[in-house]
Amino acid sequence: MIYIIDGSLESVLCAVFEWFERKPGKVLLKMKQHFEPDAFEEVFSVNNDPVKADRVWEGLQRTLDASWIRKYYCTFLSEKPDALVSLFEFTCYLFLNKSGAEQNYGNEYVLAIAQTARKVEREKHRMEAFIRFKQGADGMFYCGIDPDFNVIPLIMKHFKDRYADQKWVIYDLKRHYGIFYDLEKIEEIYLSKEDQRKLNDPQTDLVSEKEGMYSDLWINYFKSTNIVARKNRKLHMQHVPKRYWKYLTEKQGI
Repeated sequence: MIYIIDGSLESVLCAVFEWFERKPGKVLLKMKQHFEPDAFEEVFSVNNDPVKADRVWEGLQRTLDASWIRKYYCTFLSEKPDALVSLFEFTCYLFLNKSGAEQNYGNEYVLAIAQTARKVEREKHRMEAFIRFKQGADGMFYCGIDPDFNVIPLIMKHFKDRYADQKWVIYDLKRHYGIFYDLEKIEEIYLSKEDQRKLNDPQTDLVSEKEGMYSDLWINYFKSTNIVARKNRKLHMQHVPKRYWKYLTEKQGI
């Protein structure tokens, strides 16, 4: 039996509900956009139903503590091809076993979710540490990012709390959406391709005239505080992987 879902979290939860209601035995979970029908396969298309999804989600909240609910959500945000399968199998496993089943790391799906969530959390922390805003000509601060995972939902609170006194935009160039903070609330936004291209272009007319001066000051400060004799490139690369240098003003031109 093959269950076809649209890839949303709601569709995974509905798939769990349908599995317990129908009890079809072992099923394969496949994404609608990647599925190629076969005349000899038994297929069931899972329809998203908020009522069914809510019942499963409430069951998870009763079963798992807050840290495991976060792991569950982080695994979904990983967007890994097998992440949805892990979530589906993990949820079924939880509901079929006694309390505390999520601590059984001998189960491949428990382990997969714990490991995937750890990677997503690491990416979230790196984005919080390495994002550098540029000031636009209109006074707004902005930054374009392309993280490995969809971490924008996880970093919103950090930047809202830290930069509560200024307007800013963080835009995920890989997933083509972002967030805008207007001093009161955060809203999800979508930019045109042209605006996305301008976002990280240092020559764009979006950049404030003072931005170059601020960048130069920061680069000079970084150079003046750097102790060449204590340079440890290997350790530095472990803490600041090269793929994040594009976000760091002090790394420009290196």
